[in-house]
Amino acid sequence: MAGKKGDPAADGAKFDKGGLNNRAPVVAALDLGQSKVACFIMKPDGVRHADRTIRVAGASHVQSKGVKGGSIVNMDEAAQAIGHAVERAERTAGAPVSGVIVTTAIGQMASHRVQARVSLGANPIGDADLARAIGMALAQIRLPNRRPIHVLPIAWSVDGARGVHDPRSMRGGSLGLDLLVVSMAESAFNALSHCLELAHLDLQGVAAAPVVSSLAALEEDEMDLGCVCIDMGGGSTSAAVWGGRSLLHVESLNVGGDHVTADIARGLSTSKAGAERLKTLHGSAMAAAHEDREMLEAPPRGEEPGAGPVIVPRAMLKTVIAPRVEETLELLRDRLKAAGAGLDPGAGLVLTGGASQLNGVRELAVRVFDRPVRLGRPQRAPHLADSAAGPAFCSAAGVLLRAAYGPREAVSARKLMSRQITAADAPRVHRGNLVARAAGWLRDNL
Repeated sequence: MAGKKGDPAADGAKFDKGGLNNRAPVVAALDLGQSKVACFIMKPDGVRHADRTIRVAGASHVQSKGVKGGSIVNMDEAAQAIGHAVERAERTAGAPVSGVIVTTAIGQMASHRVQARVSLGANPIGDADLARAIGMALAQIRLPNRRPIHVLPIAWSVDGARGVHDPRSMRGGSLGLDLLVVSMAESAFNALSHCLELAHLDLQGVAAAPVVSSLAALEEDEMDLGCVCIDMGGGSTSAAVWGGRSLLHVESLNVGGDHVTADIARGLSTSKAGAERLKTLHGSAMAAAHEDREMLEAPPRGEEPGAGPVIVPRAMLKTVIAPRVEETLELLRDRLKAAGAGLDPGAGLVLTGGASQLNGVRELAVRVFDRPVRLGRPQRAPHLADSAAGPAFCSAAGVLLRAAYGPREAVSARKLMSRQITAADAPRVHRGNLVARAAGWLRDNL
């Protein structure tokens, strides 16, 4: 594995509008969770423009260590797991990696919306007007002890008329902007950065897991008509709400599949390893036929000599799993409603993440959210092996899709990696034009 080098704030700098350019031999996505660490590597020839898909050159995943309760709790263990995942992916891809873009749900991910309105002159709207609106919106952001990781426009408006995708060349008296900022705890960001240093890797950027999972799992119609993408990981459950082709809200809970495992271990007096095996092989959040007559065995907790296995009816397993999963989904539903991110009844819901694969979770989500639900997979990475093509790998694939096709952020990655976003971070006007960074973003995203 290559040593640490380069600019740690260069996320997005190595990609042009058409995807990877000659300066970027590979892009690596690292999915850091409580249950697993996964690494996907894409080479420049992995971007397939004809159908907007990607080819993953190397993929690997290992058991996660040092991550618990939405935080990194052991730097050395986490760095070791990260190093193993990256090294395995490097061997498969046949290419070295010096830095990674991390997707994760740790750090209490949250979103914040700000609005701005600027007056217009007699001329048609141009890039300079868009830059002023972005600058005014950013000037309102105050996020003490938090680190912004995404800055994305939700919608533009001209003279109050909303739903404008590209206001340039339009005329009016005022230009409005609705901006979404996704942030994580500053302490979690610093811990993540230090952990990558221990693994001898550059931190090239951080992406919220439900956001990039959406890019891999959702259809364009779902993003347009309205959809919630729920990423169900081992240590957290997070959601990204979409509508009108824009990200509208991000929510996160520090409750996930590992909490179900712990409930089974407690309820059935078995070890955590035994509980995980029961959950994976026999677990379900919904009742199944004849399960009351089927008996299951699990290893006893502790090392008592001669202790026999724990024997329980399969129906008891459901009585432990279902309440925790239902409670988690209900809490997420209520959080979304409280945030004003409720969707129309016809809007769909897509489940991603490893915990979404538990039998009966989809049916339980239908009941809790009262809307259509499907399992999501990395749809635009069609050549993945079966072991890396399930819902658990949407976020890693989404990072590569975002790198290849966007969306790009409203301010550069260097500013996102800084401690504070201010009006000075907005695209600036120079001789009637935006700086190349801002112009490129406006060109690629509108």
